[in-house]
Amino acid sequence: MEANFLTAVFLPLALFIIMLGMGLSLTPEDFKRVVIYPKAVITGLVAQLIMLPIIGFGIASLFPLEPELAVGVMILAACPGGPTSNMVTFLAAGDVALSVTLTAISSLITVFTIPLVVNFSMQTFLGQGTTLQLPFLKTVLQIAVITLIPVAIGMVANKYAPGIAAKADKPVKWVSLFFLAVVITGVLLRERENFISYVIDVGLVTLVLNLVTMALGFGIATLTKLGEKRTTAITVEVGIQNGTLAIAIASSETLLNTPTMAIPAAIYSLLMFATGAGFAWWVNSRQSLSKA
Repeated sequence: MEANFLTAVFLPLALFIIMLGMGLSLTPEDFKRVVIYPKAVITGLVAQLIMLPIIGFGIASLFPLEPELAVGVMILAACPGGPTSNMVTFLAAGDVALSVTLTAISSLITVFTIPLVVNFSMQTFLGQGTTLQLPFLKTVLQIAVITLIPVAIGMVANKYAPGIAAKADKPVKWVSLFFLAVVITGVLLRERENFISYVIDVGLVTLVLNLVTMALGFGIATLTKLGEKRTTAITVEVGIQNGTLAIAIASSETLLNTPTMAIPAAIYSLLMFATGAGFAWWVNSRQSLSKA
């Protein structure tokens, strides 16, 4: 698969379908939960938008990574949760409404925070002389276009054609998973000569990022006594990021256009299904034991 076809066609299409699928399950009432459940929402957003990038920076600094791979880890840490986190929350019997709310609000906020975090990480890991930069206003507009517009379309469809939206919700999720698989495969094939070395270099790093951030979400939600279902939702939301968006930022020709930076997100996107499934199994097993 040619790089330009992947970044010009499949990647935007995959991201569009994924964000459209998220929009199909959203209503304006979801955003009102900020007022209804302020403690849970604020706790989740602080962990995701502030503490997650800090942890990502610490992990990227501690591991002996190539500079571009370190930036790739930071791109991932700067991204919001995605539809996968909503799916895993559902499988783990968590508070799906809270998960969707956190995904939606963080997706809005990270439109503005991603350029700041990524530019800081590029200056830190690539050096002052780097020519790679994300222009703030241009990037804000581009990320808004590829994320907020499909979400808005999905929400409009959900409002004015709820029957069609409900029927389309599950097929859209499966199609989005297919396109995500194509994107990840394309990124890995493009870097196939270095694939094994990249797995060795960033496999452990991305796994550590995934597990540490899930532990962070679980710990903070437990300490703030949010209850089991909300704790589950925050754990998943903080620990599972939108890998497709991270790949798009790293490899899109109109953004960073640096495929190497997409490798951490591609490998992370494979690992998160295993860790998410493992967490869902653990939560369900614990609940079964408590009922026995």
